Amino acid sequence: MAAIPSTTPHSLLLQNTPQNHAFLKPNSTSFTLTNQTPARPFSISCSATIPIQDRPSFQTQPQDRLFNFAAGPATLPENVLLKAQSDLYNWHGSGMSVMEMSHRGKDFRSIIEKAEVDLRALLNIPENYAVLFLQGGATTQFAAVPLNLCRPDDTVDYLVTGSWGDKAFKEAQKYCKPKVIWSGKSEKYVRVPSFDGLEHSPNAKYLHICANETIYGVEFKDYPVSSNPNGVLVADMSSNFCSKPVDVTKFGLIYAGAQKNVGPAGVCIVIVRKDLIGNAQEVTPVMLDYKIHAENNSLYNTPPCFGIYMCGLVFEDLLKHGGLEEVEKKNKNKAGILYNAIDESKGFYRCPVEKPVRSLMNVPFTLEKSELEAEFLKEAAKEKMVELKGHRSVGGMRASIYNAMPLAGVENLVAFMKDFQARHA
Repeated sequence: MAAIPSTTPHSLLLQNTPQNHAFLKPNSTSFTLTNQTPARPFSISCSATIPIQDRPSFQTQPQDRLFNFAAGPATLPENVLLKAQSDLYNWHGSGMSVMEMSHRGKDFRSIIEKAEVDLRALLNIPENYAVLFLQGGATTQFAAVPLNLCRPDDTVDYLVTGSWGDKAFKEAQKYCKPKVIWSGKSEKYVRVPSFDGLEHSPNAKYLHICANETIYGVEFKDYPVSSNPNGVLVADMSSNFCSKPVDVTKFGLIYAGAQKNVGPAGVCIVIVRKDLIGNAQEVTPVMLDYKIHAENNSLYNTPPCFGIYMCGLVFEDLLKHGGLEEVEKKNKNKAGILYNAIDESKGFYRCPVEKPVRSLMNVPFTLEKSELEAEFLKEAAKEKMVELKGHRSVGGMRASIYNAMPLAGVENLVAFMKDFQARHA
């Protein structure tokens, strides 16, 4: 095993976190608690212990930080958290927190405008696309997309590679005439089909895909094209948004919940070609009308201000670390380490997804002995690795290794998996 460094990627937080919540008032140096119970005398006894042999030495974590493999809300970059912590009480000398600002004021306008500028830089978004910071999560876009892009009698196509694509299709049935041109449901969503054999609807207004299925771990590595010359490609990119470079011009619309890779829960980002805006169905609620939000620069009503601020910090951080090309390299490396451990376990662990379309973000796997799953989760939690239980609809395990998951987290998980196998195979 490679030598373990004395510090971990998480150690910065422990070193920089002021004690006693003094970060709430940066100028504070002390505080007093009243009515405290006097300390009682106590004693400590020690007993000899026998060291456990042949067990891996996991990289240690600061006491208050875990390796969080949750599918979303998910782990955020620690330097982003620390930056938000330092600015929480008094943002840039404004005398108030971002959470207290008027969304109409110049301070918050500077925050949302910079967030858009940085996101455009990250994804190289052309000027003929609008960027909207909305509420309601990606699930709300299951309705907003058909309401804005087609009429009630229009046909639209859905390519379904997992639960989220299926839910998007079902919601669209209320507002237009969607058709599933392919579904992997009968195979338990383990692959993406060949695009050549798809039977597109000739007049489909759009073709919808879920670029990365969070539950099943299936990710598009390339993208289909609508057979209708006037049709557009629409993608739910919630769980792989900003995890790699994307040619935005291949899409008419991209939407993504922020809580996987770029921020906390509560923000949904929509990137939509401007010529597609302004044709919403008459029944479209005002809060789902892209034209309303585009004309008001995402400030038609009070937006999720703090969430947008956090997204902006993440965008800035991604740019400082080399942009999405560098992010993709790191994500491929992390995913490769984990998938190799699964594939080399001689069947003790198994990932059901076909190798060419395995997700870099969400890695589902099962144990050969399913009765060991509870013990696996329990022991992993003791090693400060949490949220590894698979989605309730499929079971097994799932490790979500988004941008902010440090390499040490994946290496610790792999070391634990090998040790668990050695003791239970």
